[in-house]
Amino acid sequence: MTCELERLLDQHLDESFAMYADLVDALADEDLERKLPVASNVLGAQLWCVVGARESWARAIAAGAWAGFSCSITDRADMVRIRPMCAALATSATDVREALRSAPRDAARTDLALRLLVHETQHQGQILRYLLGLGLAIPPNWRERFALDP
Repeated sequence: MTCELERLLDQHLDESFAMYADLVDALADEDLERKLPVASNVLGAQLWCVVGARESWARAIAAGAWAGFSCSITDRADMVRIRPMCAALATSATDVREALRSAPRDAARTDLALRLLVHETQHQGQILRYLLGLGLAIPPNWRERFALDP
């Protein structure tokens, strides 16, 4: 992979990580416990999956191959509290950055990093639906990314 493509991938991951950091700064514990009025899980479960994916893909990037999904947030109470969620999102973002910095940039690891970016983006769309459907505040960088009116 060329240095420019590596830089772009890292940039897009950093932008996604920043979006999630801004999101949890705008939420309260009670927001993480909310569900849409249709079949859905709680908003905190969406973020739990983002954390677990980051942790799992960081391990995969370090190893050069997928090794399965697991999440450090094992206590359901932590899934619906901002402080543990903020910490887990920050730590998992650091884990991904460190894995990318330390591991060789080969095709397998690039594929894993791209899959993580796709996963992050898919959850952004799902979470945006929660924010809109529940009438929650939408952070400015989310408004910009999704071209929403201010």
